[in-house]
Amino acid sequence: MRRRDFIKVITGSAAAWPLAALAQQGERMRRIGVLMGAAVQTDQRAGLAVFKEILHQLGWIDGRNVRVEVRWAGGDPVEARKDAEELVALPADVIMAAGQLPLQALLQATRSVPIVFSSVADPVGSGFVDSLARPGGNATGFVLFEYALAGKWVELLKQIAPNVTRVAVLRDAALTAGIGQFAVIQSVAPSIGVDVSAINMRDPGQIEQDITRFASSANGGLIVTGSALAVVHQNLTVALAAQHKLPAVYYRRYFVTSGGLISYGPDSDEQYRGAAHYVDRILKGERPADLPVQTPAKYELVINLKTAKTLGLSVPQSLLSRADEVIE
Repeated sequence: MRRRDFIKVITGSAAAWPLAALAQQGERMRRIGVLMGAAVQTDQRAGLAVFKEILHQLGWIDGRNVRVEVRWAGGDPVEARKDAEELVALPADVIMAAGQLPLQALLQATRSVPIVFSSVADPVGSGFVDSLARPGGNATGFVLFEYALAGKWVELLKQIAPNVTRVAVLRDAALTAGIGQFAVIQSVAPSIGVDVSAINMRDPGQIEQDITRFASSANGGLIVTGSALAVVHQNLTVALAAQHKLPAVYYRRYFVTSGGLISYGPDSDEQYRGAAHYVDRILKGERPADLPVQTPAKYELVINLKTAKTLGLSVPQSLLSRADEVIE
């Protein structure tokens, strides 16, 4: 290379360096708030990892062009309200709410910051959105399941444990969804010869006391409905079901992978993947009011044969053939 051309290259490169640096410095740093309904020690960590992974694939790199601020409410309404106020005050450009408790707290804290929710059972009935097709307001997201699913849980319990005639339904009575799920179970139960009663999830000691009392009579079974408290007390409820030899149906796969008998519910990872895509669209200029609330496209049936054997249950072939996953 001739000396004159070499000088031109060096001069041009030197001029470009400040421009590149300025471009990098000028890239706007966005803030994504995340409010998880359960505690950090729960399986919601896996869902959060999926959410972040999809964001990364969509070009949102934590620490480069976005800051992801995460709070864990631990199933506590007071903590959820405090965390919601912190995320709004950051300020966050958009906030992802994992569950009904975080969504409720966030909507109390702001009606302007965009919110994308996942794993919420009844956003319309709870007053969070106007409708599924046209949510209105500042929130949209992904429905955990439709109420009709709760009726399937009773039927599954009776299929896998035909001797069950009494069912305790663990629910969060402080949530509209907790009341709604129990109402559906209660309406279906008589037609299949099952009597149901509610156990309101509060502190661990009370849950243990109520389940122990229920288990003192024969032919009992459990249904664990969807809520942040169900996730918080996941290990406790699975352990108590095993201790008292109670067949139990759960609403999420991870209860069964940790020792529960059977679950029927949506793919939880799909909820977080969808939430990440909605967050991406909002950061690029779309409004929550224009993004329809989506319901699950598929439910999965998971059975733990090891747990069934421990309980002395023979799983019908009709159930095994329908199962999406069988744990042996």
